[in-house]
Amino acid sequence: MAGSSILVVEDEESICELLCFTLQREGFQTSAARSAAEAECQLARALPHLILLDLMLPDRSGLDFCRRLKSNPATAAVPIVMLTAKGEDADIVLGLEMGADDYITKPFSPRVLVARLHAVFRRLNETAHRDAAEEKHSVGEIELHLGRHQAAVSGTPVALTATEFRVLETLMSRPGWVFTRRQIAEAIHGHDVVGDRAIDVQIVGLRKKLGTAGRQIETVRGVGYRLGAN
Repeated sequence: MAGSSILVVEDEESICELLCFTLQREGFQTSAARSAAEAECQLARALPHLILLDLMLPDRSGLDFCRRLKSNPATAAVPIVMLTAKGEDADIVLGLEMGADDYITKPFSPRVLVARLHAVFRRLNETAHRDAAEEKHSVGEIELHLGRHQAAVSGTPVALTATEFRVLETLMSRPGWVFTRRQIAEAIHGHDVVGDRAIDVQIVGLRKKLGTAGRQIETVRGVGYRLGAN
């Protein structure tokens, strides 16, 4: 998706420049590395949203580098799209088995390149939405099912308004963490135009609906609120 960062790992200068130019024209942020060692240095500083990896690198096989990235917990989640020479079917299959998300063969069409990258980002976004749909938070007696927009206390459903649900979701996202009223307002509205009193009223209503479990929402005087386990 536009605005995403892509690390281009390609040792041929002309191809690297073409890739970066094409991607920047489509709104992507790009950085380039001419070797696996240079790529590792860049990854140590910041992780991109995607890696475009040539399989023919001067200091290491691209397949070996792909394997290394996917076996490292720090980089395993970064999607990889391989750049391969036409006809390297065995390398393509091996790369995909190692966890690469897609491949593009050389010579490539800039339009096809961009379309394939958009497709990868789209699949990742759909997967993230599916995961979020099944995501649950559970702290003490309180359970929150994000996809179904349902709350429960010890298995008993609790009817919450949309705003109350977002307040509870914010607090449950980091149990024990103190959220200021402004942070809660920004989390549920995207801005903090509502006053502190409005947040306090939401907290009072939320505690009442949660019954005895409402005691898990603790007031931190002079700061805000947090959700404890007890």
